[in-house]
Amino acid sequence: MADTVNNLHKRRPGERQFERMLAAAGVDPGLVRSRTELSDATFNTVYRLHLADEAPGHRGLVLKIAPDPATPTLSYERGIMRTEGLFYAAAAGRAPVPEVVYADFSRELIDTDFLVMSALPGTNWHAARDGIGDGERAELRGELGGMVAALHRVTGTAFGYPQTAAEDRSGPTPASPPGWRAAFLAMVDTVLADADTFGSPLPEPAERIRETVRAAADPLDAVTTPVLVHFDLWDGNILVDRAAAPAGAPRISGLVDGERAFWGDPLAELVSLALFDDIERDAAFLGGYRSAGGRADFDGDTRRRLALYRCYLYLIMLIEAVPRGFSGPEQEARDRYVGRHLRAELATLSGASTGDRP
Repeated sequence: MADTVNNLHKRRPGERQFERMLAAAGVDPGLVRSRTELSDATFNTVYRLHLADEAPGHRGLVLKIAPDPATPTLSYERGIMRTEGLFYAAAAGRAPVPEVVYADFSRELIDTDFLVMSALPGTNWHAARDGIGDGERAELRGELGGMVAALHRVTGTAFGYPQTAAEDRSGPTPASPPGWRAAFLAMVDTVLADADTFGSPLPEPAERIRETVRAAADPLDAVTTPVLVHFDLWDGNILVDRAAAPAGAPRISGLVDGERAFWGDPLAELVSLALFDDIERDAAFLGGYRSAGGRADFDGDTRRRLALYRCYLYLIMLIEAVPRGFSGPEQEARDRYVGRHLRAELATLSGASTGDRP
């Protein structure tokens, strides 16, 4: 919805830089037949590369280039391309994810991080949505539920973003590792500090938001195992493909853009999977999720946890627009829409009666 023409995060390297990056990844630049920038990428700059038939290995690759390290970003976004590589390695064999062909975080060939990955077949579900019937959608949601349950069997050793957990481990050894409540509240505090740094407008004062979240945080203590959470599984990051199934029925061919993953509560995954909606209404997804071993039992405490995670996601969506340079009437309308949802979830956490979500 945003006007991203002035997106400050975009990097468009020169031809010599492209050739050097591909050569470092073991790809002969002369075998690249076409290069297409994917315009729906709003943080990294992403190119799909079509290779000649005689190219060894993959016939298609994706080159993803991080923003200039000096470009303003939200705190959790610093170094998140490393998180993307970690997510794909952890998810391999459990869900269809790209293979990382080459990762370079040295910033020697180009002054930022980049990944070269295998290109997966299909089109993102959001772009293909008008061509998917109701019955096909239900099948896809059930298939997706099984994949997400498989992801949630991947566990870690510490809660929070991988880069934050690594920093914590490099310092003095704590008496005991922080639990999920402490990790999540730190994530909220950090993004609220970003709002202050960038002057991002919020629908409620930051301190009131902080107090409301902290007062409602008791149910987070029920989460004791750090689980791999993608946290950005809206339809735009899910690929569907009709070519791989009998009779042309669509099937999920890829889960992509795992850069915002963290170790946390698997329930947090259900927020982006039902963006601005209620996952309890999605019987097909929940059926697939539960059949594959996922736990999704809704009571007062789990609904409160979901409200906490919705608040966090909506804060990110509101605050990130300023450092990215998003502007224009559509962005203003989007901010109002997200702001209404944030206020509704804060009211839920405060125990107020709000009726249906906006």
